[in-house]
Amino acid sequence: MSIFDRLLAASAVKTAMVPRDKALPGRDTPMPLRDKHLVLGHPMRGAADADGGFGPAGIGDWGDGLEAVVLAGGCFWGVEEIFWQQPGVYTTAVGYAGGYTPNPTYEETCTAQTGHTESVLVVFDPTQTSLKTLIELFFTSHDPTQEMRQGNDIGTQYRSAVYGLDDEATRLAVATAERFQPTLTAAGYGSISTEIVPLADAGDGHFYYAEDVHQQYLYKNPNGYRCHVSTGLAFGA
Repeated sequence: MSIFDRLLAASAVKTAMVPRDKALPGRDTPMPLRDKHLVLGHPMRGAADADGGFGPAGIGDWGDGLEAVVLAGGCFWGVEEIFWQQPGVYTTAVGYAGGYTPNPTYEETCTAQTGHTESVLVVFDPTQTSLKTLIELFFTSHDPTQEMRQGNDIGTQYRSAVYGLDDEATRLAVATAERFQPTLTAAGYGSISTEIVPLADAGDGHFYYAEDVHQQYLYKNPNGYRCHVSTGLAFGA
């Protein structure tokens, strides 16, 4: 087999979703999480319940004043940086969602054998910004037509996704994609491939926090890697 054939074979494996029963086993112990966001100064996980758990999604309780959404648009370093800069965003954290392996490591996720995509939890104050604004930013800050990749980053871990925490968020994300598609089509792009489902229906329904080295990575490493394969297109008025 030639080098080219081996590269094609490896790419095919990395872009194929692993079945639930074939996913890596993972572990029961979650990643340690720092108390505060390095840029915004707020917690990256909501409050625990009376039993010390953080709910089925793993993100804790944010109370009545804040809302959250999980977004995936390629390498999570750059996606997180985009959203922590937005007015009204209370906190962000990088992690893994849409897969089956409990508490995966970054190295495991890179094998495409966990089913996860690199994701960003965005918690925001709806009195200062809106989910509509954030989802529009999401669609314009990457190329949502690139299936199982963003630019040179290839694999299921780079797939585009919107995981809302309720049905209304999912409906809004679907409607936003439908509004953006004609603009993409007119510019010669293909169909939006973004996975849009409630987080509860994405893989095992859990957001797993990534290792500390990845949290606010581009704040700690300002000259680090950014994969923003944006179309350069915007929503109309």
